[in-house]
Amino acid sequence: MNKQEQERTPLFTALLEHAKRDPIQFHIPGHKKGSGMAREFRDFVGPNALSIDLINITPLDDLHSPRGIIKEAQELAAKAFGADYTFFTVQGTTGAIITMIMSVVGPGDKILVPRNVHKSVSAAIILSGAEPVFMHPELDPKLGIAHGVSYDTVRQTLDEHPDAKGLLLINPTYFGISCDLKRIVDLAHERGIPVVVDEAHGVHIHFHEKLPLSAMQAGADMAATSVHKLGGSMTQSSVLNVKEGLVNVDHVQAILSMLTTTSTSYLLLASLDVARKNLAIHGRELIDEAIKMAEYAREEINKIEGLYCFGREILHNSSVYDMDPLKLTVSVKDLGISGYDVERILREEFNIEVELSDLYNILCIVTVGDTQENVDALIIALRRIAERHVYQTGKPIIQVHLPEMPKLAMSPRQAFYSQTEMVKFDEAVGRTFAEMVMVYPPGIPILLPGEIITKENIEYIREHMEAGLPVQGPDDPNIEYVKVVKG
Repeated sequence: MNKQEQERTPLFTALLEHAKRDPIQFHIPGHKKGSGMAREFRDFVGPNALSIDLINITPLDDLHSPRGIIKEAQELAAKAFGADYTFFTVQGTTGAIITMIMSVVGPGDKILVPRNVHKSVSAAIILSGAEPVFMHPELDPKLGIAHGVSYDTVRQTLDEHPDAKGLLLINPTYFGISCDLKRIVDLAHERGIPVVVDEAHGVHIHFHEKLPLSAMQAGADMAATSVHKLGGSMTQSSVLNVKEGLVNVDHVQAILSMLTTTSTSYLLLASLDVARKNLAIHGRELIDEAIKMAEYAREEINKIEGLYCFGREILHNSSVYDMDPLKLTVSVKDLGISGYDVERILREEFNIEVELSDLYNILCIVTVGDTQENVDALIIALRRIAERHVYQTGKPIIQVHLPEMPKLAMSPRQAFYSQTEMVKFDEAVGRTFAEMVMVYPPGIPILLPGEIITKENIEYIREHMEAGLPVQGPDDPNIEYVKVVKG
């Protein structure tokens, strides 16, 4: 990577020059640099942002068929991320994940996926008509979360399904855990199977040696990467990194175009261009400071009675092989309260928002945008919450339990498009589910279309609902009734 070359921002620079010209606009967007919108919003957002809220007019290139400044910006991004090609997306990493899967599998093709995938993977499987072969991730009985899949699990599944057309991996997981990615990629490539990676939470790992290997460093064929999550671009902006060989790059571009709005946001695209520059030029030093803050926070949190924030001590095999220290997963179950309770207290009493909570944990993310003051505020708040609860006599001890992996009775696409009927959820045991249900975030489905509903699944979902967690997915928002395959 040539750092001098990475100083360039062809897309953002061209937008600034276009705004400086201040042309008379007879094209959309209709707000015409803000003059045609409500004053309160215009005054808050400001004229600079609105002046580059533009569309794909000729001087500004076209994301669907880039030949100018967008092409240049994507080429610089490819060099920064170690890819052969990089595609910008304004459909979030969800759009990039669906593109990846539809690029390697079609109707009836098998794709190997961990069961703890994001709902976007499930959506891609439904849209593509592929047949998922689910692999068991390692479940952590102490924390109540799923980690990665092991090398042996992947090898055994490949042995059992030699006709598989693709393998999807998560690197890292929402909670920051990485599997032995390079070894698994090499195994799949020995069999001619492309590896696509959900790297939604790993844009930064490519830029620091203390972090897990990125998908491109490990030799994966594609990686859907959220620049907005941890890389400094605006929300909804992501990249799709591709290596040539086992995937057809032109086919990837065609599918991405099918899934992408024709009214692409140049604000989002420009933020990707500048975020790439920042990561390439300053990423290592900025991430280094963030790691120091996160490790300090981890150390201080682990001094608080009743709390536990895991570190490298939990790494022990190919499914829990490496970790991102910027993810602070704080187990609160020994306080006798749920993660959701702690999230609510942090919001209401300390004005602190966390990434997510579940029955047992909260997840806090430290980034290059944080300060020591922010981190200290979190530590002080957690200390006060713990002091309030840890000395309560007779407090209930929360027992961790994890849902079983449901059995797949038919393909998700077949179930989704089958004739269905609504039944009471509590009476749906043994039926084939025709919807998705998940807690979001993190958006990992508890039940997928095509899976057989068990009593344990229902109890697990009800427990989350009763705790106040955001359970969503089915047509009935109250999940009193669910959609199942008819007959």
